[in-house]
Amino acid sequence: WTSTNVANLRGTKLKSRREKCSVIVVTVVRSASAYQSKTVRFLQVAFDTTGESFLAGDHHGNIYVIDISRNRFKLVQKTGQACTALAFNLRRTTEYLVALSDYSIKCFDQDTKQLVSWMRGHEGAVSSLSVHSSGRYAISTSSDTAQLWDLDTFQRKRKLNVRQSVGVQKVFFLPLSNAILSCFTDGSIFAWESDTLFSKYQLPVPQDGPRIHYKAFAVTQDGKTLAAGGRSNLIHLWCLDSQQLFRVIQMPPKVRTVRHINFLPDSFDGGSSQVLGVLSQDGVMRFINIHTCKQLFDIGSCDDAITSAAVCPKGRHIAAVMDNGSLRVYNVQSLTQETNKPPQPLVKVVTTNKRGDSSCLKMKVHTGAVQRPAKTSGRRIQTKRLRTPAVSALEDKENDMPDALNKKRLRTLLRTFGEYPEKYRMFIWRSLLQLPENHAAFSSLTDKGVHSAYLCLHERYPIKSHRLQRGLQRVLSALAHWSSIFGEAEYLPLVAFPFVKLFQNNPLICFEVVATVIVNWCQHWFEYFPNPPLNILSMAENVLAHHDKELLQHFVDCGVTSQLYAWPLLETLFTEVLTREEWLKLFDNIFTNHPSFLLMAVVAYVTCCRAPLLLCTHRQDFEYFFHHRNTLDISAMLKEAYRLMETTPADLHPSSMLSDFEPLTRDQYPIFNKYPTFIVEYQSQERERIRQQEVEYLRERQALQDLRAEAVRQQAEDEAWYTQQELLQEAEEQRRRILQQEENKLAEQRARLGAMKRELKVKELTLLDAARRRFLKHQQNQQKIELNRLDDEIQRKVTLRAQETAAAMQDMEVRQMELDAQRRLFEQVSALLFGHQITTASLQLHPFSHAGAESQMAPCYLHSALHRKLNTGSCNPTMQNIF
Repeated sequence: WTSTNVANLRGTKLKSRREKCSVIVVTVVRSASAYQSKTVRFLQVAFDTTGESFLAGDHHGNIYVIDISRNRFKLVQKTGQACTALAFNLRRTTEYLVALSDYSIKCFDQDTKQLVSWMRGHEGAVSSLSVHSSGRYAISTSSDTAQLWDLDTFQRKRKLNVRQSVGVQKVFFLPLSNAILSCFTDGSIFAWESDTLFSKYQLPVPQDGPRIHYKAFAVTQDGKTLAAGGRSNLIHLWCLDSQQLFRVIQMPPKVRTVRHINFLPDSFDGGSSQVLGVLSQDGVMRFINIHTCKQLFDIGSCDDAITSAAVCPKGRHIAAVMDNGSLRVYNVQSLTQETNKPPQPLVKVVTTNKRGDSSCLKMKVHTGAVQRPAKTSGRRIQTKRLRTPAVSALEDKENDMPDALNKKRLRTLLRTFGEYPEKYRMFIWRSLLQLPENHAAFSSLTDKGVHSAYLCLHERYPIKSHRLQRGLQRVLSALAHWSSIFGEAEYLPLVAFPFVKLFQNNPLICFEVVATVIVNWCQHWFEYFPNPPLNILSMAENVLAHHDKELLQHFVDCGVTSQLYAWPLLETLFTEVLTREEWLKLFDNIFTNHPSFLLMAVVAYVTCCRAPLLLCTHRQDFEYFFHHRNTLDISAMLKEAYRLMETTPADLHPSSMLSDFEPLTRDQYPIFNKYPTFIVEYQSQERERIRQQEVEYLRERQALQDLRAEAVRQQAEDEAWYTQQELLQEAEEQRRRILQQEENKLAEQRARLGAMKRELKVKELTLLDAARRRFLKHQQNQQKIELNRLDDEIQRKVTLRAQETAAAMQDMEVRQMELDAQRRLFEQVSALLFGHQITTASLQLHPFSHAGAESQMAPCYLHSALHRKLNTGSCNPTMQNIF
């Protein structure tokens, strides 16, 4: 395999050679553009659902997509901020989530490289992102809260709030279910319904055995088994169906803290993974079978440590972020093939300590023939035994601890190079000091809170960094709770501060380092408390008298004692006169040698600076000299210290009066009572009395201040009342004036209103008069029209009457003519009747024929008809008159 540098490249082919048995597929390194030697660390990795590609984010905010199947990588985004979590299994396969250091979450599209959404709401760094199996919902977790997001609308649906005393460790979706698992810093684990967020169950916290303080969690793909680990070498396995703890796995003794765990999926296990990968504090990820508890293989080492890892969903590859900032991809098939080979002659065997445990659930991890995955190339592979690493892979990897270090070889290395490698110094120190890491004992000390002696530490020793201030206060308080003398020693903050600054990420290690220094290198310091340790200073003065009598005589002539030239160096541990690099180099040698080396270093510093010291004659010059940095070759000083260690006579050598190095005891810290108890108790009592007096004084002063405040308040209330009364009177006068003005305005308005009413009345009368006149005129017009109409009617009637009269005259004339005609007719009839009578008389005498009779009867019929008409009155009056 070969390394690939992805600096300044947006997308290209990875430089890797794949062999059939290659364990490491590729190693990816990201170097800074301006400095090829400077590596930009990768921080997070996340596989997609197919397992053939994964996301990788570095410290500069660059996001890469590395395609394992196509052997290519591509730069898909430049966020400009370090990413804290990644998620690549969304429903839209081209989108992914990135949690950034500004506490926000962004969704990008890897094809278009566009920002899809920007989600805010966290007040702390997002430590994990969990996506539902459907890809629609996501859960983001920070130390103080967890938030549920809808990835369709990118809106927050729910928020999990917790108490300040209990933080959130991790919240994630369970596979193949509709449940959410939430894990808190107090070790409690709850399951919730993702739809209703109703609590389903709580896993019972094991009561027997030590508290693990869960930090790492993993769930099988079928969602039935939960693995949890933390600050212990124990792994708890839970059955989520029955909500019971069914197994406790004990890792080898080298495993002290579990940082990360992952189940290794298999294509034929139906989602119930049998292999669990456990990443411990030493940077080695061990894969064990959870049923047989046998270690199958491991990746990484103390020299090539792993900081985090992600397992492919198909179980084919493992992407690991290495301690040096690179990214490495392992082939799982090759790793499992290595475990199935016959054992090699040199094999690393992991042994376990047999500790009695009443729990039948606990099983220890054991290893048989395990072959370390070797780096392969095209040539024949030669297997070598991997030595136990002597150092950690990171300076701040403060939990790493090997089995043993050869102190003689370390001393030879130190004499050769003068100092330990910067990269491995902290780990070597911890190995040399043999720190027990008593978590429970340290927790009991810190649980007591801030010691009363260090409540006002920030006033005496102001530090710009609040984090360092709190760390120093925590360590000093723990020391004061451990032994009362440490609450009285005024120079203790000067002794502890350099170690607090070095181990600020781990207060336990810092406390134990300071305690070890006090127990071994500060022997007999407190026997003359509260005075400086005159016995220790006398040792240094005796050594100086033996090796440089002239300089000591000069000190005596100038009235300078060891309290002026030796004690300032001891009480500050050389921090005022040395730079950081020089101080670290000095303590490399101090921790490697006998506790008397510290006194030899003091004498060596004085003798190496003898030239300027011989020129000083005033006390102020000496005080300034031993409290400020001077031109000094630290290598020459160390060489002189070693010379003094070797040439000082046994009767003057401090080693004859100082005990050998003794580490702190395990489980509980030793009792420290090497000080005048009555003085400390007296000072404690005096301090308590002064504190009580101060409390009483403060109480009285507070009461007086309260009385003054009450008087001031009462006076202020009185003044406010009088002021309020004055304001009320002024307001009343003002309102009276306003009322008077309003009344005047109202009177004016009424006058104007009366004038307007009169004007309106006049207008109304005028309008009524005009209307009356118009009405009269209208009536006159109507009367005229009616008269005209009557005239026309009269005229028409006159004309009609005239016409009727004319018609009547005409009718009269016609009637006259009719009458004349009737008269003539009657005359004729009369004549006929007279003739008829004569005829009748003749007929009586002579019978008539039938035809003649009818003709004779006609005149008689006409005469009778005329008479009927006259009798009925239907005849014209004129005619009646005529008849």
